[in-house]
Amino acid sequence: MEMNASYTSFVAVGDSFTEGMSDLLPDGSYRGWADLLAARLAAREPGFRYANLAVRGKLIGQIAQDQAPVAAAMGADVITLVGGLNDTLRPKVDMSMVRDHLEASVELLAPSCKQLVLMRSPGRNGPVMERFRPRMEQLFATIDELAAKHGALVVDLYGAPVLADPRMWDVDRLHLTAEGHRRVAEAVWQTLGLPAELDWRTELPLAEPPGWVVRRTQDLSFARQHLLPWIGRRLTGRSSGDGRPAKRPELQPYGDASLS
Repeated sequence: MEMNASYTSFVAVGDSFTEGMSDLLPDGSYRGWADLLAARLAAREPGFRYANLAVRGKLIGQIAQDQAPVAAAMGADVITLVGGLNDTLRPKVDMSMVRDHLEASVELLAPSCKQLVLMRSPGRNGPVMERFRPRMEQLFATIDELAAKHGALVVDLYGAPVLADPRMWDVDRLHLTAEGHRRVAEAVWQTLGLPAELDWRTELPLAEPPGWVVRRTQDLSFARQHLLPWIGRRLTGRSSGDGRPAKRPELQPYGDASLS
């Protein structure tokens, strides 16, 4: 990768991770690592353009069908594609189908941009992670293979212990905190060959784990506010992203103050 490279445009493709949940802004919208990265790239390049097509809850088949063709047509310098993790968290999933959709997306996007960036997504330490780890690692093996074949870069967030630390995750246990998104933005920035601002892999200081009562209270709150609604959507075939448009659907000059 060329060091200190120049990029004039960026399109982000994916699900809630790329949309920016749970990096909440005062106006109730989400920022996230992609917006943070766009702001830094724009500061280096006058006329920089940015689009974010990500929508929460989307599966890789939906990303391949609805987002990848739009992104490919934009002709951006950089495209990030992060998808498939929602599929691995479903009770039943056809991993060969996940691979097919991911491969189709990469084959479409890689020749359409100057640099395609893929990711090995982070996962929060805990019993849920252990249950789905084999599927996730199967997904990541596919990502590594496709990246090598098509000249894409891979940001290995999964291999960074700090991003598995529960303190980096919001109360819903599915989305990174603002600090987590900041570190992801730095990881992508460095992977693109740009000068490091911080060591995003630095682990958090040691801290006493919460006591049993606090943990059980947190578990009950999590189940009531997040787990049960998630199960309800799965049982009824609904998604948190149903009917929701992309947060920044057109590749336009970066000038939205809410993203700076």
